[in-house]
Amino acid sequence: MEHAYRVALVAFPGVRAFDVSVITEVWGADRTDRGVPAFDLHRVATDTTPVPMRGGLTLLPDRTLGWLHRADLIVIPGLDDHLTPAPTPVLDALRRAHARGTTIAALCGGAFTLAQAGLLDGRRAITHWNLVDLLRAHHPQVSVVPDALYIEDDNIWTAAGTAAGIDLCLHLVRTAQGAEAAATIARSMVTAPFRTGTQAQFIEHPTPHTDRDADALAAVREHALRHLHEPLTVADLAAQAGMSARSFARHFTAATGTTPLRWLLDQRIAAAQKLLERTDLPMPEVARRAGFGSEVTMRQHFASRLATSPRAYRAAFSTAPVSEGEPLSDTAGSSPIARYAASTVGRANARALSAPSRSTPST
Repeated sequence: MEHAYRVALVAFPGVRAFDVSVITEVWGADRTDRGVPAFDLHRVATDTTPVPMRGGLTLLPDRTLGWLHRADLIVIPGLDDHLTPAPTPVLDALRRAHARGTTIAALCGGAFTLAQAGLLDGRRAITHWNLVDLLRAHHPQVSVVPDALYIEDDNIWTAAGTAAGIDLCLHLVRTAQGAEAAATIARSMVTAPFRTGTQAQFIEHPTPHTDRDADALAAVREHALRHLHEPLTVADLAAQAGMSARSFARHFTAATGTTPLRWLLDQRIAAAQKLLERTDLPMPEVARRAGFGSEVTMRQHFASRLATSPRAYRAAFSTAPVSEGEPLSDTAGSSPIARYAASTVGRANARALSAPSRSTPST
């Protein structure tokens, strides 16, 4: 029998209560009655002594560091004092875990803990936009990416500040358990399954447009989601907003951190993922409903953005029986997590969806 997906929340004095709560909410709640796979979350520390947190809160560890060798995923919360030195045993345990190939993720200032362990040396990483210079100053060997919401390098994930930790946690669920599981968790948390754009949209700067423009853009996004199956263009969306195409693109990018076309492609891919997971529709019909127009176009976008094919994605994450004539990939006989691991979706998906490129903002 396949074991539940094991997640370790690593704690030591100074970890942020908010991040602890996010990790617990994503992986600590039982949602198997809604089709979400079972998770086995444990609070891991050097010993089982209560860990103090800000505001008079304490965290009760239920495992010691030796349990990390069993974890599928290790998550490091952010810190109240971002320069708080992590206990040496914690740093040693994280180094061993990475050497074993265990996925490690840090939320917000948790990147400083990974940097202390030397795990970010020569690797790309992100933290809260207000801490970017601090991370660079104290850990110059880290290649700090200033504007991603989350990023992966060599199976080590880091996230920008606060709410971006939610984005990363849901993305980790999405890559390991599928888009539908992540969406179900997001709905229960009353948050979006994923956000587009970069943290550049949250850096303090004068408001670039009026509330009326913001309302118009929100209405346009809602319209686009209702009409994804149609061949929408930037000109179509601009007309819906009552703006010129150029003005619309400028306002849209300022508000969301991504271009209209990039946002639209994200929504089409998400729609296709949901159809591949939930239904046994033929590939051409999935492509049509998601607005790609043809199976070839959908396949090209899956390859460039997710580093997999629609058929391989369905084989890994489908909860519906596959129709005749829709053969599964050669990884179909294993569990969803194993099928996912056998593909290249995870890391490449992370690089495509979270890491900024030279030409377009990242999601």
